[in-house]
Amino acid sequence: MAVVTMKQLLEAGVHFGHQTRRWNPKMKMYIFTSRNGIYIIDLQRTVRKVDEAYNFVRSIAQDGGSLLFVGTKKQAHDTVSEEAQRCGMFWVNERWLGGMLTNFSTIRRRVDRMKMLERMEEDGSFDALPKKEVQKLVAEREKLQKRLSGIRDMRDIPSAMFVIDPRKERIAVAEARRLHIPIIAIVDTNCDPDEIDYVIPGNDDAIRAVRLLTSKMADAVIEGREGLDQAPEAPEAEAEAERGQDEGVRDESGATPGSVDSREAVGVIE
Repeated sequence: MAVVTMKQLLEAGVHFGHQTRRWNPKMKMYIFTSRNGIYIIDLQRTVRKVDEAYNFVRSIAQDGGSLLFVGTKKQAHDTVSEEAQRCGMFWVNERWLGGMLTNFSTIRRRVDRMKMLERMEEDGSFDALPKKEVQKLVAEREKLQKRLSGIRDMRDIPSAMFVIDPRKERIAVAEARRLHIPIIAIVDTNCDPDEIDYVIPGNDDAIRAVRLLTSKMADAVIEGREGLDQAPEAPEAEAEAERGQDEGVRDESGATPGSVDSREAVGVIE
């Protein structure tokens, strides 16, 4: 049985690509057709690719490995942190810091600094310092927490990385490739699939699409860790897929899910 159904993908708007003038020719094999100047992604391929990614992530979790969720665009911000925490993994949903993987020892020192400042505030050490110095340290702590909270317990580089929009997260992708860290990603029609080990062709701008696909990767982690026959369903993911209005249609298209025949949207390009 497939991890995700065609109905779920359609209702979440996963099939909407970018405008036809903004595309990467390498994504041609994942495109079914175009409608009103918008590429329509072949969801039959998406279903298969989600299965492949799910099985890979599950195997990593079964072996005790870790997965880093990366998505800094506003559509992915909340989903990335919520789903990563749900499955007990790590995340980056603020600006990617250069060297976060390739210079991990330095990043760990910044995390240790953040934890030290947290302890100082908790044990009353700040009380003995001048007010201006305390304000400076609090500002530093808040800045570190904003950027590093998602990896505070990550003691080593991750076993794999899940990325939402590899085009936007190109620095993270480049660092992972340099370290030979497998990359799973939601790849839209304007991205380069050659940089990704496990491509999930889909809309990376629709909140519901991002939440649906990200939740499946979190489910894979949970199933791998707990050995469950079926991972717990992501909160809201199914409910959101049932809502009538598709918030994920791109502004420039003016299209709605109902404007594309579902039988056409799931066709296969020969």
